[in-house]
Amino acid sequence: MIAYIGIGANLGDASANVDDALVRLAALDGCRVLAASSKYRTAPIDSSGADYVNAVACIETPLAAAALLTALHAIELAHGRERPYRNAPRTLDLDILLYGDEQIDLPALHVPHPRMLERAFVLVPLLEIAPGIMVPGRGLASGFLPAVAGQGIETME
Repeated sequence: MIAYIGIGANLGDASANVDDALVRLAALDGCRVLAASSKYRTAPIDSSGADYVNAVACIETPLAAAALLTALHAIELAHGRERPYRNAPRTLDLDILLYGDEQIDLPALHVPHPRMLERAFVLVPLLEIAPGIMVPGRGLASGFLPAVAGQGIETME
């Protein structure tokens, strides 16, 4: 299965944490990182703390969506991720943005990610590595760029 993973961090060495997340994604059993975007710096949205470092990875995985989410949470925990409250600053945040063409609505997993089309820090890196990508049930991802044009985002590389 082809999945797109959103990566973000704003605590500790956020840039190094994003880099390490890519290494750990590639090390997941049977997974391969097919593409990774540049890293981007963005101000927190619905959060607080320092600016975020964000990226998106495209992976090939044999893992079912729920198992992939569990693996992503384990990577977050290895980075000291805590969840004291919703949208708290974080050492590492990994989200399944897309999982093939599937639409998943479970208590702990919603794919496509419910806010991905509202965030420049997701759309810009996603479109860097997959310019023509379609979001199941929503259409062409690039069609949502005008709605996030006012959100500051800058490339780090």
